[in-house]
Amino acid sequence: MSEPPVTSSTPAPGHASGAAEPALSRADVAHLARLARIEATDTELDRLAGQLGVILESVARVGEVAADDVPPMSHPLPITNVTRPDVLVPGLTPDEALSGAPESEQQRFRVPRILEED
Repeated sequence: MSEPPVTSSTPAPGHASGAAEPALSRADVAHLARLARIEATDTELDRLAGQLGVILESVARVGEVAADDVPPMSHPLPITNVTRPDVLVPGLTPDEALSGAPESEQQRFRVPRILEED
């Protein structure tokens, strides 16, 4: 029941070989599924072979575009801090803060009691 690992003589994705990389075979996908301990039906293996092949081709194309003179980056645009620097500003005094309150007591807002004391 155990199949030997699939080996390939083609270069890994991203290597310049001049020839197109072959798509993943159903056996390759079955081997990867076994390594990942994922059960897959025959239909799923066929479907995944095509999908994974497209992903590998896309990654290979990106690798072809990258040049040695292009520095690696995490974002396409420069990131700058858009927040203002912290500036100390005086706050309201207790009298200013309580000036609009309907009632105040000991420099606090006075509100109606809603809980009974036992």
